[in-house]
Amino acid sequence: MVNYRRARVSGACYFLTLALKDRRRDLLVCYQDELRQSLRQTMVRLPFRLPAIVVLPDHLHLLMELPAEDADFSSRVRRLKSGFVSLLRDKPGAGLVFNSKGEANVWQRRFWEHMIRDERDYAAHMDYIHFNPVRHGLVNAVRDWPLSSFHRFVRQGLLPVDWAGGAELDVASAGE
Repeated sequence: MVNYRRARVSGACYFLTLALKDRRRDLLVCYQDELRQSLRQTMVRLPFRLPAIVVLPDHLHLLMELPAEDADFSSRVRRLKSGFVSLLRDKPGAGLVFNSKGEANVWQRRFWEHMIRDERDYAAHMDYIHFNPVRHGLVNAVRDWPLSSFHRFVRQGLLPVDWAGGAELDVASAGE
């Protein structure tokens, strides 16, 4: 088995991208309730803070802040993915197909991970997450995409509802 080199720092905050195996599918928005349930179950079983998230049709981005004594983001990602698949098993429209190992055709095997280095990096990734639906052409303004923590930031008075208003942001450095 390949041993991937990943930064593992207890209590760190990580930017993560999880993508569907077939990027033409829209399972994450069609089954957003199941995704939300899997996320909640994961957070109960393996606690972490979720400062920001955006769910797009074929992938999601999130910031995961781990407890001070914990560096295991991979187990949380694995549980989130497997929990989502389990919740889709009884959904005929989900089109699940299992291989000989019992793996579903839902998620890409790997995921993108980046450990947040400092406040500037944190802010850049926060902006990247919130602006991503505009970047992908799904909406013209950040406020128009419902599956984003952006709306929590507006409710808390941390961002104005017209933040980024559809204008380009310099979020290229946050990467996908």
